[in-house]
Amino acid sequence: MKILFFGDIFGRPGRNFLKDNLLDLKKKHKPDFVIANVENMAHGRGVTKNTLNELNEIGIFDAYTSGDHIWDTEVAKELVKDSSNALLRPHNLSGKQPGKGHMVVQNGLKRLLVVNLIGEVFMDKLEASSPFHGLDNILDMYTIDPEEEEKELIDGIFVDFHAEATSEKRVLGFYADGRVSVLAGTHTHVPTSDEQILPKGTAYVTDVGMVGPYNSSIGLDATGLIEEYLTGVKQKREIGDDPSVEIGAIVVELGKDGLAKNIEHIREIITLD
Repeated sequence: MKILFFGDIFGRPGRNFLKDNLLDLKKKHKPDFVIANVENMAHGRGVTKNTLNELNEIGIFDAYTSGDHIWDTEVAKELVKDSSNALLRPHNLSGKQPGKGHMVVQNGLKRLLVVNLIGEVFMDKLEASSPFHGLDNILDMYTIDPEEEEKELIDGIFVDFHAEATSEKRVLGFYADGRVSVLAGTHTHVPTSDEQILPKGTAYVTDVGMVGPYNSSIGLDATGLIEEYLTGVKQKREIGDDPSVEIGAIVVELGKDGLAKNIEHIREIITLD
């Protein structure tokens, strides 16, 4: 089984790249499942029906994950309740939240559990409970180990851990090692060169990166941000308009035991026409 996962899709530049290039990437990597984090897809803040439809029309994505910007648009709470959108919100959000934080997607006989978690460290925008307990809650129901007969057997388990702190991501990776197929970090938009297969077989990377404007500050035009840092006066956030787009993604190959055989971190800079 192969999984292709894109880090945070940022605004129109990220969406346009995927609309123009995703078919070629699928032919090249031949994934069974394609997933993306879409929490920055609508002008860098949240997701809307129109932006989600743009990706749905490509007809390739199996699931979408999100993070701390999931409720930045009014329509998001309706989108996550509609299962046909395949849009997840973080599983471990505190309180009663609409939607769900995990789903099983299927391609032929292959079944993949997609899990969305959010970190606690330096993540004050949304109140969340422990991602460690949240993961355990899900793994009480699903497993890649056929010997755990009381649980639902899945061919692979993919976790998007949307978090700020490297240490929290690393520790959750080791905590999940051998119990999930992939634990991929998102949120910082800056790709890390630490992809590895952990000792018990889980593919791990601290941050996949983003799909968004290359000459930018994590997707935003730097001009206004420079002024903000110089003056202390908050400036309007604008999407970077650089024609070059940075692509942050991973391709993970799983064995029949549901554990990772290989992880490839994709980072490319492409100039849009």
